[in-house]
Amino acid sequence: MKIAAIIPVKTFSKAKTRLGLSPHQVEDLCIVMLEEILHTLSISPQIEKTIMVTKEEKAIEIGKKFNTITIIDEKEESVNNAVSLADKYLLENGFDASIVFPQDIPFIKTQDIDFMLNYKMHPNFAIIVPSRRFDGTNALARMPTDLMKTHYDEDSYKIHMNTAKQHTLNVAMVFVKRIMWDVDNVEDLKFLLEQNEKPKITEKLKKILELD
Repeated sequence: MKIAAIIPVKTFSKAKTRLGLSPHQVEDLCIVMLEEILHTLSISPQIEKTIMVTKEEKAIEIGKKFNTITIIDEKEESVNNAVSLADKYLLENGFDASIVFPQDIPFIKTQDIDFMLNYKMHPNFAIIVPSRRFDGTNALARMPTDLMKTHYDEDSYKIHMNTAKQHTLNVAMVFVKRIMWDVDNVEDLKFLLEQNEKPKITEKLKKILELD
């Protein structure tokens, strides 16, 4: 099965506005998180290719280090539009399935992807990993790649579950803690720093936040 990961990446200067950080801190935070998830995906035996959709120049340069395919999203209208651009590429290039991940889950490990995909079902399926607060979608696997449209930024977890059930009987909700840990606000960031999953990344984040 040919599986691609999709990573929509917002322009760094427009990202993480709820964290109350300086523009320089936000950029450094985005860089650390993006590098880490792209690294994890690049070494995952499950992922054939990572497709990043962005117009952020620094993200494009980071993607080159991990052999990522970058689709330029000049309009940057929404996450849903970014995913649709990636979907078009995947359909044209013969991918069987895709997994949409956000940029801000830096503690994800390859075994998390393996665990999630244990629930894949033939011939078509949807697998959904919610965010920690069950209001967002931190992983959305679809087979085929155009099984359903995405509905991010709209209490997406519930909508994705309901939409998936309209298109296939094979729908799984899977809890994978490190995928569920995203960074939307200060509380999320504090929670992340309390975990001991990736000490090197934790130290990088603390340095950015000047917590050393």
